[in-house]
Amino acid sequence: MMASLSDPRRFAHTAEHILNAVMQRDYGSGRSLEAHLGEKKSKCDYRVHRPLNEGDARAIELAVNREIEADHRVETFSVSRAEAESTYDMGKVPASAETIRIVRIGELDIIPCVGDHAEHTAQLGQFVLRSFDMRTEDVVRLRFSLQREL
Repeated sequence: MMASLSDPRRFAHTAEHILNAVMQRDYGSGRSLEAHLGEKKSKCDYRVHRPLNEGDARAIELAVNREIEADHRVETFSVSRAEAESTYDMGKVPASAETIRIVRIGELDIIPCVGDHAEHTAQLGQFVLRSFDMRTEDVVRLRFSLQREL
């Protein structure tokens, strides 16, 4: 079922893209290993090179909020599978997909994705990192929500 333009999950999905980009850029984690995106709270797991601490958590929250405030435009376009395979991380794309939808968030993130998104990042509101814990010695779970003015 496609999310409507008023569906808050599309904001969580856009926030996940930003969080992924921050985790890749600042912690070398790669994209999320697992994600659950909800209307009220969401969680993402990342492989990290060292255990994260409270200072890291605050730095992640600050970095994500800076990217949200930058008000990046969110755009989508489609490419052939051959073009996508030579250009993008295809790790989560089904092998049967021939036309690949790409989501670009400014210069921050560009990746194949079928999910619904905000039109620009300032729509997301404030990213709040609710908690984090090391699931294993090299996997951290980040739980977050968005606080939006209605």
